[in-house]
Amino acid sequence: MKNREEAIGYCLGMGNTYEDYPFRNKNWTLMRHIDNKKVFAWIFEKDGHIWINVKCEPGFLNYWRQIYHSVVPAFHLNKDHWNSIILDGTVPKEDIYEMIKQSYMLTKKKNNSKVNFKK
Repeated sequence: MKNREEAIGYCLGMGNTYEDYPFRNKNWTLMRHIDNKKVFAWIFEKDGHIWINVKCEPGFLNYWRQIYHSVVPAFHLNKDHWNSIILDGTVPKEDIYEMIKQSYMLTKKKNNSKVNFKK
């Protein structure tokens, strides 16, 4: 994955998603779930590269950061929950896809699995 168009295309291919440009600065593309409007990927250009902010489970935050120098604490987001992936060619696309999938699943609407018992 090398550019914004590829990142947006991959995110749209996940299903029930849309791209949003809610800020005056059109550099920021937000990828959202249709059903709950939650953002699962923030795509933007910084320092000559496309960056993608993705949500991670706590155990994976440091895992990805330790493996790749181009996965860093998220720019402009909570660094305890989000990472930034810098698309500089050093992170294999399979791992980028995996990080986006994790973010998608973490922000997806949860099915209500509570059981109502009669009293």
